[in-house]
Amino acid sequence: MISGSDLRKGIIIELDGTLYQVVDYQHVKMKRTALARVKLRDLSAGHTIERSFQSDDKLVRARLDSRPMQYLYNDGGLYHFMDVESFEQIGINRDRLGDALNYLKEGFTVEVSSYKGEIVDIELPVAVELEVTDTEPGFKGDTATGGSKPATLETGLTIQVPLFVNEGDTIKVDTRTGEYLERSS
Repeated sequence: MISGSDLRKGIIIELDGTLYQVVDYQHVKMKRTALARVKLRDLSAGHTIERSFQSDDKLVRARLDSRPMQYLYNDGGLYHFMDVESFEQIGINRDRLGDALNYLKEGFTVEVSSYKGEIVDIELPVAVELEVTDTEPGFKGDTATGGSKPATLETGLTIQVPLFVNEGDTIKVDTRTGEYLERSS
């Protein structure tokens, strides 16, 4: 059990028999009490709701089993992962992965969280290295601070990169924001 004042972004709670992840948290001080205004994402259906909890409200924190798994391949809407310890393979539906699809590359290791045997969340590393497959060429005189251009990465994600990045370069991308971090090669 946790109190309403202990809620933070990323925490998963069980509310009315459904698992919710805290997407956004805001602490609000009232005259005599404090409130936690939170935006919650339903982990099974995917929609978001907004709720307010008083600081002394008791909530059930979900205990998740987390294990490292390696992404192998996909066949249509099913993405296959292998447990790096037991070599057991599981398939995860495309809808369950959400934005993680933009950063998944064969061979990547991710943390897969499950609750009562059901996959509920996939945690990516903070930064991943991806190859640029399509971008406009840089021209002589372009500088590192002179602007940006769109680039398509090997996973199909399109992001803004500095003008000096070329096709075939490997770059680091922040998986939380989808922003360019640095060139790797």
